[in-house]
Amino acid sequence: MAKAIRCAMVKIVIENLGRKELEVNNSSKTVLNHLHEHYLDWMHACGAKGRCTTCKMVVIDGAEHLNEFTKAELKYIDRGELGQNERLACQAIASGDIIIRVPHAGKLPHMNYSD
Repeated sequence: MAKAIRCAMVKIVIENLGRKELEVNNSSKTVLNHLHEHYLDWMHACGAKGRCTTCKMVVIDGAEHLNEFTKAELKYIDRGELGQNERLACQAIASGDIIIRVPHAGKLPHMNYSD
């Protein structure tokens, strides 16, 4: 009989969206996937392909729980379009708890941000 593999719950907190907390248990999905699965609107223009920077997120805490920078992210870092503590939500995969913020440029007019 095969043993069931237990996945640890990961908490994603969006600090400037009323400290909204998402509990997720699939470490193969990107942060953007988790946001959408929890019915949160998050700016993204290229269809989550890593071809733009509109899904940018600011990582406040837990960067060590994110996968290494992807090739797409390294390209934007080299161009100066992805700053310190910033990741692409469509490329970042969380294996532990993280706290993020929506950057000013990614704020949507119909959402209520706390800053």
